[in-house]
Amino acid sequence: MQWWGWCVVGAILLGSELGFVDAQFYLVFVGGSAILVGLIAGLVPSLAHWAQWALFALIAVVSVVTFRKRLYERVRRYPPIAAGPKDQLLTLPADLDPGQSCQVEHGGTFWTVQNEGDTRLTAGSRVRVAQIRGLTLVVRADSQS
Repeated sequence: MQWWGWCVVGAILLGSELGFVDAQFYLVFVGGSAILVGLIAGLVPSLAHWAQWALFALIAVVSVVTFRKRLYERVRRYPPIAAGPKDQLLTLPADLDPGQSCQVEHGGTFWTVQNEGDTRLTAGSRVRVAQIRGLTLVVRADSQS
């Protein structure tokens, strides 16, 4: 790709991130990487196309992994990955024996909920999310109810 093509693609990606996407800061680094490769290709015109693409991929991955979380936290004031509903209360739709699971709606999403305690939890009881294991909420009986 010509050096100016990298710069145009980079500018489009930067503009897309800032104008159309809810700033998750992926396209900022990918667009910045494209612009940087365009500048390098302009300074070193003999750089092979495969080397340009390899350099682009390397710079994009390294910059996203290295800088994205810090930039996101600085701009948004909180980390990009939410901790989930840990320590929140849920109401069980069905009885839940120890070790059993069921589906619970929370925050507009259905979650798998597993009883980690050694007592049966009854339908309609309030439970506290003790831990999150992947997409499963591990719950215990709420001690304050």
